[in-house]
Amino acid sequence: MNIGVLGGTFDPIHIGHLIIAEEARLRLALSQVIFVPARQPWFKQGREISAAANRLEMVKLAIAPNLHFSVSTVDLNRAGPSYTVDSLADLKRELGEAAELYFILGVDALAQFAAWKEPKRVIEMCHLVAARRPEAKGLDLESLERSIPGISRRLIILDNPQIGISSSEIRERVAKGLSIRNLVPDGVERYIREQGLYIG
Repeated sequence: MNIGVLGGTFDPIHIGHLIIAEEARLRLALSQVIFVPARQPWFKQGREISAAANRLEMVKLAIAPNLHFSVSTVDLNRAGPSYTVDSLADLKRELGEAAELYFILGVDALAQFAAWKEPKRVIEMCHLVAARRPEAKGLDLESLERSIPGISRRLIILDNPQIGISSSEIRERVAKGLSIRNLVPDGVERYIREQGLYIG
């Protein structure tokens, strides 16, 4: 059973996340894609993020129309900073060893992969599915392979579609009173407005 895993802060989740998840699901014949909201991403420590309950609810609203999408709270249930290696280990325990995991990330995140916690263990537990972003710089695969031998055999690059939407851009637009229609699902847009998120 091939299962996609898309982790992130999702502050907020947006259309780009959904498009990449669906593209990976179709291209790699994944039975489902599990969205894993992070409690406190290790690389964003010190930066204020929205409450976990808000981010989880936005993910639920966003993925509801797609029967192949689900959400896991393994990160939210664990204290301390969120690390991919811990999330994957928890999911492996939940899903069983027969589950073949495909971790979806951006090429920009992949470029920093050597700095992640236990990167070698991560690629032992999953395939990496890297989605290109329009603003991302070229990826130095040779350097990455030197840092983490064997990573190229566990790596799949999704070249298209390239989605130029970011959560930070959406937060800035909300703070300025600008529309975010078509950048996030309608239910997420309503939730942001009703909860007063990202307003100053």
